Amino acid sequence: MLAAMVVLAFRHEPAEHLGWIGEALTQAGVDFAYVDLPDNPAMHVSLDGVAGMIFLGGSMSVNQHHAYLRRELGLIDQGLAAGLPMLGICLGAQLLAKALGAEVYRNSAPEHGWAPIWRTEAGHRDPLLSHLRDPEIVLHWHEETFDLPAGATWLAYSQACRHQAFRFGSNVYGFQFHLEATPEMIASWAAGCAGEPAKAEVDSGLHCERMRELSQAVFGAWARLVRAAPAGAGA
Repeated sequence: MLAAMVVLAFRHEPAEHLGWIGEALTQAGVDFAYVDLPDNPAMHVSLDGVAGMIFLGGSMSVNQHHAYLRRELGLIDQGLAAGLPMLGICLGAQLLAKALGAEVYRNSAPEHGWAPIWRTEAGHRDPLLSHLRDPEIVLHWHEETFDLPAGATWLAYSQACRHQAFRFGSNVYGFQFHLEATPEMIASWAAGCAGEPAKAEVDSGLHCERMRELSQAVFGAWARLVRAAPAGAGA
């Protein structure tokens, strides 16, 4: 049985880990444990005693028929039914959108590198995104996007991608962009794209201090939602 205040972080690739999110969770007194379903899609995952769930990025598509993605969609359904706080980053946001009944599909153009986003009117009032500027330069690393799920609140957009952030209810968030990526993470992603100049030439150290500052504020606010929520889907 996991101790109280443990968040499960669903990781799809080693280089797509929590990054700055882990630091924000630790500062808020919230523990976390990684779940690597791609390595073992049949592994047992219990939500008993779990305080929240995070779904991280990855190079795969939610529309691919991977057993581990089907498992995660089912676990999202369980988490939604239990009222657990959830956070999706990039692929994770697309998983949340799909689980909520929205379509996920190829964006009109890929977004890779540093580019601005803007908040919607609701985004200005949101307790997490109230920490952002307009515009705010953030890291993008995706080729797919999603429709806004029914009942969700649209929070942010970019020039190339309309749905950059949404909230469902009060404690489920999907972010298409990457605030969590440390310089080491970005350098690792770029190194894996040597044949794709638009990705390989991204400056990993650019905006580093601002991203760390934003991560502490945004993910720290999400961690406080975790602390305020009853722990355990099966408790």
